[in-house]
Amino acid sequence: MVRSTRRRAAVGAAFVLTGVLSLTACGPAPWAGGAGGTSAPPSPTRTAAVGPQPVPNDLSSGSTERALQAGAVAAAVNYWSTLSMDQWTPTALKPVSLSLTTTVTPDDGQQVGLQRVSMIAVPANPTETFAPLEAQLDQSNQTAGYPVLAPYSYSQTFNIGEVPAAATHVTLQFTYEFLVQTTPTSAEYAKQTTTDAVRVAIAGGGVAPASED
Repeated sequence: MVRSTRRRAAVGAAFVLTGVLSLTACGPAPWAGGAGGTSAPPSPTRTAAVGPQPVPNDLSSGSTERALQAGAVAAAVNYWSTLSMDQWTPTALKPVSLSLTTTVTPDDGQQVGLQRVSMIAVPANPTETFAPLEAQLDQSNQTAGYPVLAPYSYSQTFNIGEVPAAATHVTLQFTYEFLVQTTPTSAEYAKQTTTDAVRVAIAGGGVAPASED
């Protein structure tokens, strides 16, 4: 009787040991995150599409003001266009107007004149700069230039002609040449020069010309 009891106990222990070994051979549970487990597939990453970047436009609000310095002369310049920005196409005649007035420091009563102003339009796109258009200028035939010391002012309009169809913007390079009277009673004048650049977007630009067969 005792021997039978021992035999049943040995069989039960063997059965338990076999079950343990069987579970061990199965490896980690599928939901375990460690080595040998099965992890969930990574979520796909979405990349936002990048469209063409807007072209900076100094006249996007209709006008722009600049404060320029030429030696003792401080010039306040306002630029604008009577042509709406959506009409600044490559083939259109594109006007840009400016008005200018100056102050001088120290102000001892001497006069300030604008001897000459020139404008060069340079069309371009993000990867290429095209040949500049012909320079335009306005030169005074007065010895002392156009009077521009406040309250006097100067106004002018320049026209930008056709630009390449691939151009996305045009940079207007202005040069201002002033004559400053050395003393209130002198017939001698000192020349002072300053420059400025205004960028204007071309509507519908950036189209490459069709290739010829």
